[in-house]
Amino acid sequence: MVINSDANYAREFLASCRTLIDSELDRLIPQASEQPQRVHEAIRWSVFAGGKRFRPALLLAVGETFDARADDLLRTACALEMIHTYSLIHDDLPSMDDDDLRRGRATCHVKFDEATAILAGDALQALAFQTIAEDEKLDAALRVQLISEVSRASGTPEGMVAGQELDLNAESREVNGDELERIHRLKTGALIRAAARCGALFAGANEDELAAITEYATNLGLLFQITDDLLDVTATAEDLGKTPGKDARASKATFPALFGIASTNERIKSAYRYSCEALKKINRSTELLAAMVEFVVNRDN
Repeated sequence: MVINSDANYAREFLASCRTLIDSELDRLIPQASEQPQRVHEAIRWSVFAGGKRFRPALLLAVGETFDARADDLLRTACALEMIHTYSLIHDDLPSMDDDDLRRGRATCHVKFDEATAILAGDALQALAFQTIAEDEKLDAALRVQLISEVSRASGTPEGMVAGQELDLNAESREVNGDELERIHRLKTGALIRAAARCGALFAGANEDELAAITEYATNLGLLFQITDDLLDVTATAEDLGKTPGKDARASKATFPALFGIASTNERIKSAYRYSCEALKKINRSTELLAAMVEFVVNRDN
């Protein structure tokens, strides 16, 4: 679904961010040769399997919009990617979504084993908070703010854990549109919102600016997941890097399943519009943030 062609700007930005993020992740994450080797191998298998690095890049994009220094943002950006990867490892487990393909190759529990995958996810979550807490470039008050943002987005009642629980429960019953939107805002949207808010907090954004960024990112997160729902029924495994059609086979609550493809496209347009309109409330150059919206709505994986 093409609304605008500015997505290329975001793709270039994402590519440059990925280089920075991967280099710093390689430095922060223990090498596979360190004990316990199998856990570290599993961590690195999952973290360096590819991926767009969208969440850390969004943090960097918001920080750049508000004139924060990229070097100051980097460790927290990496921490967000650690949290995201831990969530993917655990989501793929047999007790959760039971998937065997992620980012074009075997999921962590398939490549290693279920116990190792659980430990790898646990270790990544702990390392994420350690990474922020020990960032000596930041003052203590900011570190506490960032840890609070990321922890709220990761857990309950307004974070990924809550979203995953609601998502699993929705497999056994019918949900309405409001319930489905809540699942998406928590399971996927919470960490995207936190990424944007962290970027604004780094730069000392005022209350009005932080509110606008929150509105922007809330709708961006919803846009990301609705687009993901649509891709699951329209894209191939090669495009997605994961198993297509899995949502339908698992009776997952998704927008295409609940509303159909045509209505899902209308909801994509709505989330797109609300995200872009929020940027008009910010008295700064927001071209990069607008381009991130274009990237999401035009992505094919």
